[in-house]
Amino acid sequence: MSAPTQPAPASGAVARTLRALASPAGVLIAVPLLVAAAGLVVFVLGRDATTDVSAQMARRQLADQAARVDHEVSFALDQAEPLLARLAALATSGEALEVVGPRLYDLLIGRGGVAWVSVSLPDGTFRAAYREGGGAPEVQESRVGPTGTLVRRFTVEGGRLRPLREETTGYDPRQRAFYQLAVRAGARAWTEPYPFFGSHATGVTCVEPMYDAAGALTAVLTVDFDVGAMSSFIARAPIAGARTVVFDAAGSILAYPSAAAKVAAAPGPADRPLRATDLDDPTLAALFAALGSRPVEHTPAAEGGAPPLRTLEVTAAGIRHLVSVAPIAGRRAQVARPLDWFVATMVPTDALFGPTRRLTRRSLWVSALALATAVALALAFAWHLVRMRRDVAASQARAHSAEARARELGSYRLLSRLGAGGMGDVWRAEHRLLARQAAIKMIRTDADGGGAGDGAAETRERFRREAQVLASMRSRHTIEIFDYGVADDDTFYYVMELLDGVDLDTLVRRHGAQPAARVVHFLRQACASLAEAHDAGLLHRDIKPANLITSRAADEVDVLKVLDFGLVHTVGDDAAPAMIPPVPATLAVGSMAAPAAGLVGPSTGRLTQVGTVLGTPGFMSPEQATGRSLDGRSDLYALACVAWWLLTADEVFAGPTPLVAVFNHVHQPVPTLRDRVEGWMPDGLEPLLRRCLAKDPADRPASARELADALRALTIPPEHAWTDERAQAWWRVHGAHPADEPGAAQASLAATEAARVLVPRSTT
Repeated sequence: MSAPTQPAPASGAVARTLRALASPAGVLIAVPLLVAAAGLVVFVLGRDATTDVSAQMARRQLADQAARVDHEVSFALDQAEPLLARLAALATSGEALEVVGPRLYDLLIGRGGVAWVSVSLPDGTFRAAYREGGGAPEVQESRVGPTGTLVRRFTVEGGRLRPLREETTGYDPRQRAFYQLAVRAGARAWTEPYPFFGSHATGVTCVEPMYDAAGALTAVLTVDFDVGAMSSFIARAPIAGARTVVFDAAGSILAYPSAAAKVAAAPGPADRPLRATDLDDPTLAALFAALGSRPVEHTPAAEGGAPPLRTLEVTAAGIRHLVSVAPIAGRRAQVARPLDWFVATMVPTDALFGPTRRLTRRSLWVSALALATAVALALAFAWHLVRMRRDVAASQARAHSAEARARELGSYRLLSRLGAGGMGDVWRAEHRLLARQAAIKMIRTDADGGGAGDGAAETRERFRREAQVLASMRSRHTIEIFDYGVADDDTFYYVMELLDGVDLDTLVRRHGAQPAARVVHFLRQACASLAEAHDAGLLHRDIKPANLITSRAADEVDVLKVLDFGLVHTVGDDAAPAMIPPVPATLAVGSMAAPAAGLVGPSTGRLTQVGTVLGTPGFMSPEQATGRSLDGRSDLYALACVAWWLLTADEVFAGPTPLVAVFNHVHQPVPTLRDRVEGWMPDGLEPLLRRCLAKDPADRPASARELADALRALTIPPEHAWTDERAQAWWRVHGAHPADEPGAAQASLAATEAARVLVPRSTT
């Protein structure tokens, strides 16, 4: 024999742990701990998410700043090409300074970032226009003589030169680096950053030599960009406290905030470019120390894209900064060698993450308070849960007992619920002795807001009236009532025949518009039921597809049944309050004022409020909608709306809201039916339906019998007639037993309860 199987120790430990957690003490401990753990996790995740978002936003702002500077610097440098072309024309014109000077002056107007434009001749003559210190441009001409260089400066007023001052210097353009580069290169080129003569400002120059037909040098053209001019591109900080600097790979500073003041105070010699060490900026010095010999690989941005970005952190004077470095410029003014320039933006981390950290600190206190409150509530909940657990078993036992008693209603045993509506439920039931199945409709005592006193008495009286009305009907086209009663818990119920069929609303939604001959067949049967009700002085007031069921009984098919006479109204009773006030027929729907709050339900077409039952918006006669007196012709109007639905699979007057649909019933003309019907239709059917849909009841058929006679008088050829053979064939293909097809006729019994329109009774 094999040894008996022993339970796994791990399984036993798990079971003991689960039992301990399910115990009262375990609940008191576990629930608060779970709440506390969840709160801590949420706080940590929220803090990390906030920090990540802030960092991403900062990097995006820095990338945007790099792209903006790259664009503006590139735009400024690209001005060199058209300016050089204009300078070439001036250099070859041979005109006097009085003519050339104003033209040079004009070249600087509107040229952001351009500091100088000049023409240097081989004899040492130098003509230029320049802008220094952000002031107005000036014109300069210098000529080299035996005792020095005579420099004359002018301004331009009214298109003419006005002398400003003269001086003698040692300036010779032929000795300057830009001139020598042009001669050496023999073509357009960019200088490395160098200090300008006189101002000692660091800048770069685009040079281009000019030659005559014999190959002799005739002029050197220059366009200068200095630090002061280019610093305007980076003056606007992307983030509070941020600074942007433009430099080259050799460490020369090309653009810097407040560059003019820094250059004036720079202690270095005038024969070298501006360096980071000249600016007395610890953060900038720390940046260059961190970058080393190569900031980033100089890979210009793709067409239309942002430049590649490198980020790093540096610390200067105890302050941490986040720095972004990106290459800018590249090939400019058709020069083959790319420019090796970079833009760096330095932002104190406090400026970036200070608000986030302050928010985190505040969130910590708020989270701690919320967590303490949650733990306290969890403790209270756990305590009440422990106390209530003792009552749960007894409550469940009572509920099971009540359910068992509820499933026995009079002589009937409830089998399954078919549907639920606003007034109650509809159940499939079976007679205990006869074994006959039926549908039981139960109405809750609180369905009208009553449940006790006068409200319950009114509900009971209305339910009794409905049962008696149904019981008095003898037409085979009116649903039959078998029994009526009040359960022990004051639930009202009556027992109806259980139909094997489908309501006309579901019929159209599943199978589409119906043949005209079949529609006429349905209408004649509905008229038979309504004629009996109208003879008794009763109005249905809620004729709609969901309240009309086509069914089969024994060997008969397409037997129409009219349901839900719970909305019956005695002819001559006071009219119900109007859903909409009468308005001129010319008023457009779009200009209607908004209805009172509480009247308009969802777009499914239901309007409900405790009070008198009126009907369904899509199938409501104008007099019913406006609160006028009703008679049987109101039901005929609704029946014509049902016919329209069957023929077209659409309502006569559809609208975006129930109130708009009712408004259209009252004021809009009836559309053309023939255009909406596919297939054959008897010639007299549309005029007959238009009579039934007349706004004035006097223009409609006088009674249901008159309408039935008119329907029988329609000429229907044999090939279109809806014969018993065709009906049997349809049911063989589409018919399904209710038990096999949920949501057919049985569910419609409950659906009709949810599709009514209720408005308050008049209190006047």
